[in-house]
Amino acid sequence: MSHIRPPAVAGRFYPARVTELQHQLDAFIPSSVASKQLHPKVLIAPHAGYVYSGPVAGKAYAQLQGLRGQISRVVLLGPAHYVRLRGLAIPEADAFATPLGTVPVNRDALNAISDLPQVIQSDVPHNPEHSLEVHLPFLQRMLGDFSVVPLLVGDATYTEVAEVLERLWGGPETLIVISTDLSHYLDYATAQRLDARTAEIIEALQPEAIHYEQACGRIPLGGLLELARKRHMRIERVDLRNSGDTTGPRDQVVGYGAWVLYEDAA
Repeated sequence: MSHIRPPAVAGRFYPARVTELQHQLDAFIPSSVASKQLHPKVLIAPHAGYVYSGPVAGKAYAQLQGLRGQISRVVLLGPAHYVRLRGLAIPEADAFATPLGTVPVNRDALNAISDLPQVIQSDVPHNPEHSLEVHLPFLQRMLGDFSVVPLLVGDATYTEVAEVLERLWGGPETLIVISTDLSHYLDYATAQRLDARTAEIIEALQPEAIHYEQACGRIPLGGLLELARKRHMRIERVDLRNSGDTTGPRDQVVGYGAWVLYEDAA
């Protein structure tokens, strides 16, 4: 019997009702994006509740328009918020469920990294976590059928993350998604300044310059940027805002950014 991880934050971070969720996703994802020659390899997108970060994430996922049927595997990395762990945790579950259906876990991909010392297998950190789950409805809406390689990142080095990503890199059938928010609970003006600096660092592919207070997903992000620099990837900013722009008060805001990376650096 297959083991399915049920949604942990449906009804809190995003709607639990299918029709409401579909309508919200469609509202967040722009109906058209600028014509692009290249196939996106990596998306960096936020993971807060949809009312806060949904508009920013939607602009990232709009970059996948026209790729349904071409991307069949998504390598999804995000920070572990609730359970402390050393390394990267892969699930025991065979699939992840959302109100839109179930997404199979790509067990072959997980087997390909299971021998690495920084990789552990455990459902414990995955069960309550939102940093991966909130991306799945966006991916389901844009890609239809695909498998997921879910990786929660705890205490690890950028190089350990990059080693895992390199093994899972694949070809055009594989998309990598890095889940991270930016600054947390600063006033609006201070957050804007810090997030603008963080964006410059990300776009310069300089992971060593990112500090903890700049991005909660600093470690998966840093591992990706380390590998992107090695591969001479091209990065484009899609959006940069905070919760003061999207939904609420400006005394304590959370920053959100979205980027797309291409393998062809031309």
